[in-house]
Amino acid sequence: MTQSLYKPLGWFGIARLGLVQSALGAVVALTTSTLNRVMVVEMALPAMLPAALVGLHFAVQITRPHWGYGSDLGSRRTPWIIGGMACLCLGALAATNAALMMASTPILGLLISVLAYLMIGMGVGASGTSLLALLATRVAPERRPAAASITWIMMILGIVISSLIVGKLIEPFTAQALAFAATGLAGCAFLLTLVAVHGVELPKGAAQAEPDEAEDSREAVPFRQALKEIWAEPLARNFSIFVFVSMLAYSAQDLILEPFAGLVFHMTPGQSTQMSSMQNLGVLLGMILTGAIGGRSTRSGKSWMAAWAIFGCLGSALALLGLAAAAEIGPGWPLKPTVFALGFANGVFAVAAIGSMMGLAGNGQKSRVGIRMGIWGAAQAIAFGLGGFFGAMGVDGLRAVLPETGHAFLVVFVIEAGLFLVSAYLASRLDHRKSGIPAPANGSTKLIGQGSPLAQG
Repeated sequence: MTQSLYKPLGWFGIARLGLVQSALGAVVALTTSTLNRVMVVEMALPAMLPAALVGLHFAVQITRPHWGYGSDLGSRRTPWIIGGMACLCLGALAATNAALMMASTPILGLLISVLAYLMIGMGVGASGTSLLALLATRVAPERRPAAASITWIMMILGIVISSLIVGKLIEPFTAQALAFAATGLAGCAFLLTLVAVHGVELPKGAAQAEPDEAEDSREAVPFRQALKEIWAEPLARNFSIFVFVSMLAYSAQDLILEPFAGLVFHMTPGQSTQMSSMQNLGVLLGMILTGAIGGRSTRSGKSWMAAWAIFGCLGSALALLGLAAAAEIGPGWPLKPTVFALGFANGVFAVAAIGSMMGLAGNGQKSRVGIRMGIWGAAQAIAFGLGGFFGAMGVDGLRAVLPETGHAFLVVFVIEAGLFLVSAYLASRLDHRKSGIPAPANGSTKLIGQGSPLAQG
């Protein structure tokens, strides 16, 4: 039985790994937000084009369970994190240059864009899945909920900071300014990742498995069998469905919000990018507030996680109805406060979801942590890809048949609000008594909050 040569990660180590999430969020935000706006508004391309490209990078992530399974079998996860980040940054640079090429050589620009977004998807999947699996295995059970919140908050913080900086650097907008901002962002993100993971794992070949993880590794099974066994667990399956529907609702507005600000509210690229940072700032504050005040159990054994997940979904639905009103009223509507409110509500349900994911993945066999994270990551990625594409396609199609551009956005925002209402219902139906997940060895049920239906089943 192999003995561990290091202690579980402390708060400083958790924060260091959170820097990787910051870097991931910053680079992805450039490709899904800023480049999307530039292609739709400045280059007058159909919104379906960037939506399809972003959808492609999400579609690639359906293979996340394979990457998680591979990192489970390997002795170290940091090479997957570093390699994935390198692929992501190179893909982001290629995507930026390809977008700028579409004005002069559209076919070549489109071909390079396809390759670039494939690289982005592979990089996010390999790096992100391995990072969450590393956290789940290196963080003590009692610290997993806080670790989930810290790393997710740091990702949003990275998006907010990068959006503000990129927004300033590309104002006034020029192709050279965008290329310069993308290069600097990608370089800083990769260097930050190298610093963050340095020394977190022991060198290759050194004994570093925890005793129970070593035991699990002896029972390794083929990928298809492992996937089938995990999917047979009621909580794992139901939680995947909740993640899919809620992320579908969230992502449907992700690619149309900045074009909405430009087409209906006549904002410049810099202004709409900074408005997007307001949404992410709301997400950040929602996560912080929920994590700070939500650690109390509610009636009937249900924890704050279930209550806050439901509240976040309902709040998101209400904010989207506010955006629908903004689409009808136009520039007179307080758009930035509405976008901030949407972000805040998103943050509330996101911290509950990611905290539950971390606790559930860390329970049971540690040799399955990577594949569990891969399944839920794949559900999220597929939802993001479908939501972004169909949201943009819906806007394009409705603009062609409706007399006002704002009316097209109104219909899409109302549909998204309905999806969040469905998500709230699914969250209320998660039942800890039907988990099928073995309890921790010490008999404790405290993963995300004692009695949590999201954490336990």
